[in-house]
This record gives sequence, structure tokens and C-alpha cells, in this order.
Amino acid sequence: MRQQLNIVVNGEPYDLSIEPKTLLVQVIREMLGFKGTHQACDSSSCAACTVIVDGMAVKSCSILALQVNGKAVTTIEGLAEGTKLHPIQQAFIDNWGFQCGFCTSGQIMAAKALLDENPNPTREEIQAQMDGHLCRCTGYNMINEAIRDAAKRLQSLDAAKKLPPQRKPQPQKWMQTAKSGKGAA
Repeated sequence: MRQQLNIVVNGEPYDLSIEPKTLLVQVIREMLGFKGTHQACDSSSCAACTVIVDGMAVKSCSILALQVNGKAVTTIEGLAEGTKLHPIQQAFIDNWGFQCGFCTSGQIMAAKALLDENPNPTREEIQAQMDGHLCRCTGYNMINEAIRDAAKRLQSLDAAKKLPPQRKPQPQKWMQTAKSGKGAA
């Protein structure tokens, strides 16, 4: 017997009719078409399927979709603003925190949940958060460095938001007359 699922994914509300045994990863990938969330191990041991549910990193292959009924889900596709990558995504690129990219979306989503909760984590705190995220290609040091760099980038953005707004200078009268070629009035 199908049941109604009401969720918000990447800011967009969805009302779906699903089977009760449907996993969240299946809804995200197959029903909604967000292919950035990967399904690899089917046993919740690799964390490639990590998404954020109401601020918490969750392995979407280990949770029934109906368990997130009425909640907000963020996938990797929900981080960028148009073509501008999220600072965490850019830090992974700049620090070579990936190679094949298969596990990267799960790594980035876990990093986002960590940095939302703890904006200045230690190396050990990052390692504890990322424990269980398997990557067969790259060294974990580069992933750790990418997250540390992302933390600095996010702190810089937060600091810039706290600065008082810059007053836009008003053009002076002499500049206006010089542009028009007319004398001062």
C-alpha cells in the first residue's frame, strides 16, 4: 500500500506516493533525479550516499524515505548557487580532495554538516566526522586539508558579512560636468 511522502529537497517541496520500503536514496536518485547522491555499498558502510536531513548528515541508503516525511533534505546539487560552487566544493577542487569523484558528494555533505555545527574543527574532529567515509582513490590527508581550507573560506565569508555595508561614493559635481563637457552650473 503506497503512502504519501512530503519532503523539501534542495529548497523545493515534493509530494510523492511511495511504497513504505522505499529508501531515501531511491527517492532522491530515481524519483527526483538528483544523481549526485551515489549508491554504492547498499550496506551503509561507505557513506557515498550522505545527504543532510534537517542539519544532520545521514546515509540515505540506510533510512526509509518515510522517516524524513515533513523534513528538509539537502543533496550535493543543493549547495551551489547557480554556477558558483559552494566554498566546500571549491576547497575540495583546489586541494585535490577527490580523484574519481564517486565518494566526493558524500564527503562534501558530511563536511558541510560538520562545518555548520563546528566552524573551526581540529584535524582530529574532522577525522572523527569523516570516519566511515570510504575513498579508494585519494589520500585522506587531502580530504582533511580540503575541509580545513573550506572552514577558513567559510569563516572569511562570515566575517565579510559582519562588516558594515560600504557606502557607495556619490559622484562629485565636477566629475559629472567633466563627463558631459558642459561647464559647472
